[in-house]
Amino acid sequence: MASKERQKFEEAASTSYRSAVWQHFGFAVDYNDQGTKMVTKTKTVCKYCLTTIPYITGNTTNMTTHLRRHHPDKSSASGAEDKVTRPKSQSSIADAFQKKYTFTSDKHKKITRAVGTFVAKALQPYSVVENDGFSYLMKTVDPRYAIPSRIYFTKTVIPDIYNKVRQNIVTDLAATNNLALTTDSWTSRATESYLTVTVHYMMNNEWQIKSAVLQTRPVYESHTSANLSDELKTTMTEWKLNRPNQTIPVTTDNAANIVNAVRDTDGLGPQIGCFAHVVNLAAKRAVAINSVSRLLGKIRKVVDFFHKSTTANHTLSVKQEMLNLPRHKLIHDVQTRWNTTHDMLERYIEQQAAVYSALLDKNLKTVAKDVAMLTDDEQKLAEELIKLLKPLKTVTTLMSSETTPTTSLILPLKELLLKSMSPLEEDSKTVKEAKMAIAKDLENRYTDPNLKSYLQKSTALDPRFKTLPSLDETSKFQVYRDLTSDILKMLQRQGHSQERNQQSHRKRRPPWQNCLGMFFNMKPRSSPFL
Repeated sequence: MASKERQKFEEAASTSYRSAVWQHFGFAVDYNDQGTKMVTKTKTVCKYCLTTIPYITGNTTNMTTHLRRHHPDKSSASGAEDKVTRPKSQSSIADAFQKKYTFTSDKHKKITRAVGTFVAKALQPYSVVENDGFSYLMKTVDPRYAIPSRIYFTKTVIPDIYNKVRQNIVTDLAATNNLALTTDSWTSRATESYLTVTVHYMMNNEWQIKSAVLQTRPVYESHTSANLSDELKTTMTEWKLNRPNQTIPVTTDNAANIVNAVRDTDGLGPQIGCFAHVVNLAAKRAVAINSVSRLLGKIRKVVDFFHKSTTANHTLSVKQEMLNLPRHKLIHDVQTRWNTTHDMLERYIEQQAAVYSALLDKNLKTVAKDVAMLTDDEQKLAEELIKLLKPLKTVTTLMSSETTPTTSLILPLKELLLKSMSPLEEDSKTVKEAKMAIAKDLENRYTDPNLKSYLQKSTALDPRFKTLPSLDETSKFQVYRDLTSDILKMLQRQGHSQERNQQSHRKRRPPWQNCLGMFFNMKPRSSPFL
């Protein structure tokens, strides 16, 4: 029976097959996993509808019948049942169905752009398009597509994609005033310094935050505030970010050079220190305590041992299986990676039974003689530190979101962390010292009056914290009065001041009662964070 299974084929019948019906059929071709072509001589494929026809050597009846039933015009025109010698110059089925796309065809352009998008989004090197495996993949997906050279992707495809994406972002940014920036200076593994600027924006009438990296540029000069400010000014100009009567808030780390750079750049402000960075700076105060530092050094030595020795690593895996523990690797903390100290401690405690068993194993006793196990007091301290650092990790994760606003969370979470750092009677001396170090560092953050006012207004606009439970009534009144004043100024800039004034005169109430007075009649409710 004929089937409608489409197959890849390119093998025309040999000229020794003399029936005219072979002008309309060819043998089925497929490829195995190694990319080797395989010709199936027990099946033929119709040139016109790609129907697969069973073929018994020397018997063309099935093909003739198919041609007569489904393509009678072809059958009568060629006299399919006659024995004729086919011309040697006859086009093959490969020519009819596997002809390469032209370089300028829409299909070729579409696939090339898709490959370029893959290279860009997956951060692949341009050389990937010349990789044998990638070539085999593309040949399997669409044999008619010829991959352009890496030079073509370098000079044409990727720049074209960049320019189109850039123009889309410029158009979006020009249509909204709901903007914020984040910026970060960082150093690559090749010790090259870069400055990255990211924009976060929300289109008018849309409640979805979008983000786009505007630039990642090398910084060859000294990282002075003046040089960094020049880079920010260039970004503002190139992306047309300046807004009349408006400044754009910028979140940075807490280094003095970038803080001053933002303050010295027209059109930017306020400068907001990244709260996740603040939290991790506070955590460093705790781990710098002598007893904590000694404990961490001891654990790092254990982790290094299992990371560097294949025998030790294998022995640990065996012990994990024997003890029904997860087959997790031990974690080594990294100074520049947030929360890794917490993760190292947590993983060590999770695997401590397997670690102890492995270190006592006869295969490791000799090589592990310099690796010391934790004492009972050290193990208890490690468990206490995990509990201490857990809220800091939770806050860091929460504040790292790119899809929801986080500015309104800064003050409530700061207050929450300060409360969680209150020493308890059952805390050890070291834990009390660590809590005090963290609290002292946090208390000195976000104390600038202008910045604090900005953050309080952000918190008031968040429905979860609109009652401002951590403030007294006088402070609440001040926040909402300032917020109302900002709203009125915004309405005036939008040309609605006359209508707004008429409403105020008619109701004869203070503006803060018209806009937000309802909040002062609400009883404070418990917050999910406070």
